[in-house]
Amino acid sequence: MSDTIRPVTLPDLPLTGGCSCGKVRYAIGGVPQAFYLCHCTECQRHTSSAFGMSLRVDPATVTVTGEMKTISRTSDSGATRYGDFCPECGVRIQHRSKDDPGRLNIKAGTLDDTAWLIPAGHIWVSSKQAYVVIGEDELAYPQQPEDKAEAIKARWRAMLEAGRTQTS
Repeated sequence: MSDTIRPVTLPDLPLTGGCSCGKVRYAIGGVPQAFYLCHCTECQRHTSSAFGMSLRVDPATVTVTGEMKTISRTSDSGATRYGDFCPECGVRIQHRSKDDPGRLNIKAGTLDDTAWLIPAGHIWVSSKQAYVVIGEDELAYPQQPEDKAEAIKARWRAMLEAGRTQTS
């Protein structure tokens, strides 16, 4: 991996989004902690796509209107994970962990504006689809980088800073 940092220009807060039918809406009032792509088979399955897009945020900065339904599952590590979705149209809005209530991942494809998103890293690349190409300048981890999650957050902060510098 090279040290190339791609600038990210964060739109004005709050960031807004919601489900397809509009019955669930949310607003994120704080700067996201990271944006990354997950290539695990679980994300592939629940997105019906090659990967899941996760925008890590502080749950205290998120306001949700409308009711969501929750499903739970046990991850490979034994942790209980929750997925919250619109009961009307089925769009998954967020996922979280019982063991880490300070961690919330908004499913970034539900944002009203996704044009500014550039991933700071990729996780679970050991199960990525063969046609997905990850650049040499991108952070990539074979599985869940619990001990290296700070590297993705640090890269995201550098990307945001580069975006601020570029627009100044």
